[in-house]
Amino acid sequence: MEKIKSFTIDHLKLQPGLYVSRKDMVGNTTITTFDIRMTSPNEEPVMNTAEVHTLEHLGATFLRNHAEFKEKILYFGPMGCRTGFYLLLAGDYESKQIVPLMQEMFTWMSEFEGDIPGASAKDCGNYLDMNLPMARFVAHKFLNEVLIQITDQHLIYPE
Repeated sequence: MEKIKSFTIDHLKLQPGLYVSRKDMVGNTTITTFDIRMTSPNEEPVMNTAEVHTLEHLGATFLRNHAEFKEKILYFGPMGCRTGFYLLLAGDYESKQIVPLMQEMFTWMSEFEGDIPGASAKDCGNYLDMNLPMARFVAHKFLNEVLIQITDQHLIYPE
């Protein structure tokens, strides 16, 4: 079998950033998959499941309620390696085009207070595995260290 595209990226060179992972055609619509890489693979500790789970709930809620993008959101969810998230959008996009959306989302997540959306036994299969303080911390870290002053080095996969 051929390696899937995400396994061909050199994870020894990959740094936190916002990357186009792939583009696929479904009918006449381009689906753009983004790699929202929040930690440096194999260098930094991965995120714990509780903060990943919390960010998943917060991010999905934010995106599916966003005035401009809610109709284009197909999926937002964690990578199995716990170094980031995938975002799938209907449309042909480049990383630079969604930087403002990601800045807005990570600001919102880093400042979120109150009940985590969907964090109840009725709404979630593992609602107790949440950590809002750590989710806010990692969202704030990614926002300030990567998204606020993002450069091409963090928008285009390394060679």
